[in-house]
Amino acid sequence: MTSFLRSALRVGCAVIVSGTFAATQAHAHGGLSMAEDMCKLTVGPYMMHFTGYQPANTQQKQFCEDIPGTGQTIVVLDYIEQELRSLPAEVRIIRDTGAEQNLDAITVLHLPAKVYPTGSIDFTHTFSEPGKFVGMVIVGEKGEYISRFPFSVGDPKVFSKVLNIYMVPVAAVAIVGVIYLFTRNRRKPSEAVAS
Repeated sequence: MTSFLRSALRVGCAVIVSGTFAATQAHAHGGLSMAEDMCKLTVGPYMMHFTGYQPANTQQKQFCEDIPGTGQTIVVLDYIEQELRSLPAEVRIIRDTGAEQNLDAITVLHLPAKVYPTGSIDFTHTFSEPGKFVGMVIVGEKGEYISRFPFSVGDPKVFSKVLNIYMVPVAAVAIVGVIYLFTRNRRKPSEAVAS
């Protein structure tokens, strides 16, 4: 095997490994991050596990960032720290207008502050139209911990994000294959002359 082919294969393997690693990482999205197959929401010093479902659109498939389509959406926030069970928590979903001066005017869902001793907040909301929204979770006696996470509903870019993430490893494999075929075909005529 020529040194050029070995170098090309090394580069291709590095691209494949880094592309696969990038494909398995979720992009941080406001207060949301993906860790160990769990979507975690950071609220001050506390963490919650965020899970969303759309039974009519995606059956049992979970999501934790953008919502795939309009329609009935079930959201579950499970407390990770036990301390949260004694603190009041409030949840809001607002339209992303870029300003929050008049929260009531842009609020599409509001769960007033209360204590959830079971360690789980769940709610259902029907998104009737696509758009950009911001989720807010406010925790504490005085609402001292706030997490904001932007998300979109029914945005076709959700599909393109997934496509872009998985295209890196596919493109890397294709490049390595082309390099291999090119060097293999280039070598054959010289081998024929030597014989």
